[in-house]
Amino acid sequence: MPPEPGPRARSRRRRSLRTRVTISASLITAAAITGGVVLLYLLQMHAVRQTVDGQLRTYAAQIAQASPTGNWPRPLPRSSLDPAAEAQVIAADGTVLTSTRGLAGVPATFALPAGSTRPVRLKGADGVIPDDVGVFALREIVNGQPVTIVAGTPTGLLRSINTEFTYRLIAGFPITLALAAAAVWTLVGRALAPVEQIRRAVTDITSADLSRRVPEPGTIDEIGHLAETMNEMLARLEDSALRQRRFVADASHELRSPLATLRTTLDVALAHPDRAPWPAVATRAAGQTARLERLIQDLLRLAKADEHPQVGHRQTLDAADLLRDVVGATPARGLTVDLHLADGVFLHGDRADLGRLVRNLLDNAVRYAASTVTVTLAATPGTARIHVLDDGPGVPAADRERVFDRFVRLDASRDRASGNSGLGLAIAREIASAHQGWVWAADPPKSGAHLIIELPRLTGH
Repeated sequence: MPPEPGPRARSRRRRSLRTRVTISASLITAAAITGGVVLLYLLQMHAVRQTVDGQLRTYAAQIAQASPTGNWPRPLPRSSLDPAAEAQVIAADGTVLTSTRGLAGVPATFALPAGSTRPVRLKGADGVIPDDVGVFALREIVNGQPVTIVAGTPTGLLRSINTEFTYRLIAGFPITLALAAAAVWTLVGRALAPVEQIRRAVTDITSADLSRRVPEPGTIDEIGHLAETMNEMLARLEDSALRQRRFVADASHELRSPLATLRTTLDVALAHPDRAPWPAVATRAAGQTARLERLIQDLLRLAKADEHPQVGHRQTLDAADLLRDVVGATPARGLTVDLHLADGVFLHGDRADLGRLVRNLLDNAVRYAASTVTVTLAATPGTARIHVLDDGPGVPAADRERVFDRFVRLDASRDRASGNSGLGLAIAREIASAHQGWVWAADPPKSGAHLIIELPRLTGH
């Protein structure tokens, strides 16, 4: 016995699709918001650095251009772009040549190596320039002497503003996530509402009434296609159930007829046992028993074909030999049976099944023919065609497809009296279909019925 699932497993099973989609969407939204906040913070910090760097670069360049002779003003003028910026001009030996008022008396903060001409951005230096100060150093040759111009500005306020903005975004994160989850929950609920209606409708449909259909939302989407597909499936199930009910009713009726005849025969004989013609009674009972046996075998064959259509022992067959054997074994009842057989036509299939296929059509022709039955074998590209014609009353055009249904008799009283169960042509079509072929009724050349069998033909023989 399998173990009882734990509470977590049961909880997962109970979790609806709507809940799972909402949770998944919420997790994706949370990840997207988190990534967005981090990216926005990094972009803002990068923008702050770029702005500070640009302003300090411009300030250092202005200082260098203002004193081409090396006559440095004391103190240095403030930057017009950033009044809070400070600057120093440092000689190659580390001596501070001049500075802004805020750095008066402060030792050299930084000196570039000799020969360096590339601007450098600094993050901070030994206790003189804190980490929240942006610093930019520029190496220049002024009046033939190398100097380093260092410009810096506080960035703490900008960082604080950026951090405060980020904190506000983080504070709004739960609200945004809750709104997103609520929106997803509502939208998924609306999207799945037709599915719930379909589920309720399907729950109410039973085998007793397959005429009901699920509601179609009228939208051209997956749910609309699902509803249409389910209604098509229900239509097929209804049609199958109706055919099954008709089959059962017809089978019961057909079985009742020989059984009733058999019972009547025996009851009459048993009522007057001393006067009953027992040999005749036995003969009649045996005939009805044989008829009953054939009917049961036919029903069993059709039932198996409905469940698993298959072909028995396949082998290579000479179609002409097969037709000669079937025609020779079929009682002609005083009729003329003409054979027109093409040579070299080979089939691949079960001999017994294909023999019964031809025999069923031949029996039908013999039953209705007035004087002549004609069987023709013709070879066509890739197929073999067997034509069975008779000169009887024929099949009306409106009934040429219906005659292959089960228990269909165009002359019910005559057929039942002759023992025809109405299954012969249905079985013939089943055998042909199992052999990748087909059987149909065509227009006769003159009068009577014209039935055609078409089967795949073997080539290379």
